[in-house]
Amino acid sequence: MEIKLFDSELKVMDVLWKEGDVTAKQLAAILKKQVGWNKNTTYTVIKKCIEKDAIERLEPNFICRAILPKEQVQAQETKELINKIFDGSADLLFASLLSRKNLSQEEIERLKRRVNELE
Repeated sequence: MEIKLFDSELKVMDVLWKEGDVTAKQLAAILKKQVGWNKNTTYTVIKKCIEKDAIERLEPNFICRAILPKEQVQAQETKELINKIFDGSADLLFASLLSRKNLSQEEIERLKRRVNELE
């Protein structure tokens, strides 16, 4: 089942993916520093993430734990981008990315290895 996360929810998830389990209070402090949210805003977004089964609340101390793996969200967001902007064509996305950035030789070699792994 796909869970659609909005930008605000992704900010909460990103902290949990980087920091691991944290209390809601710690999460609020981190997001205040990163994006200027007040505690109520953070708690509202946490509640939405809990309702979507993206995170779970553990007691004591209202500890937040990510349920959704980052890789699953990345895959869903990539699929949505490909479908929305590139008419479902992953190779058009890939070509677009390559044409917009001067890649280093190391980056080119990594891409070649990844493409070869797919074959």
